[in-house]
Amino acid sequence: MIQDIVENLRAVRAKKPLVHHITNYVTVNDCANIVLAIGASPIMADDIGEVEAITAISSALVLNIGTLNSRTIASMLVAGKKANELNIPVILDPVGAGASELRNRTTERLLKEVNIAVLRGNMSEIRFVAGLQSTTKGVDASGADQKSGKEIGQNIAEKVAKQFGCVAAITGATDIVSDGRRTVYIENGTNLLSNVTGTGCMCTSLVGAFCGAATDFLIAATGGILSMGIAGELAAESAGDKGNGSFHVAIVDEISKLNTETLVKRAQIHEA
Repeated sequence: MIQDIVENLRAVRAKKPLVHHITNYVTVNDCANIVLAIGASPIMADDIGEVEAITAISSALVLNIGTLNSRTIASMLVAGKKANELNIPVILDPVGAGASELRNRTTERLLKEVNIAVLRGNMSEIRFVAGLQSTTKGVDASGADQKSGKEIGQNIAEKVAKQFGCVAAITGATDIVSDGRRTVYIENGTNLLSNVTGTGCMCTSLVGAFCGAATDFLIAATGGILSMGIAGELAAESAGDKGNGSFHVAIVDEISKLNTETLVKRAQIHEA
């Protein structure tokens, strides 16, 4: 699997896939920069008058509901259906699902009307998608949901993957990625990632970049999340004691420097 991820990373840097985002205005700049750092190309177009055209020339579509409004919801649905029509992978980040009726209805509608390739969220968000009781702390997972054990997390990821025919990825202290048949645990990362706004969104954007140069979306999702975890570890080592701002910048630096040797050396993944 690690070798497959290495090949996927090489493909990203060789193909430089265009990754279309309809994302939130809090983290849009971070998402663009992290996609550039991994070697892909970002575009952030959310007006309904052009989303179909932009999606049609892209290699992946990332939908992020962090700062929802009626205008972008309509654009997400139009872009998602165009991506499905053209067999372009759609990556959904249901930010804050479970926190409000608008987020809940939007998540449910996107999952009903658009075929999602990868669904990436925290434990609270994915528990909501699975139809289980969940509690959120704004857009973050609640402490109670974060305490769900690995076995529970695996069961939830597998259930969601089978229900929606997608790869389900739950990110947290241990990341769990499943396509309903194979399930992968990723142990890389650092608690410092939770101190910076947007690291989850950046992780989803990396998954989008990997999907834009892949046919196996389990490998792509694992590769994107693994890259973020390793970059977080390296950023913590180089800048973790300097403060949140320096750590934030160092994440992008480490993604831009990430090579296959570092990925192989530091990867802590195993299949369930």
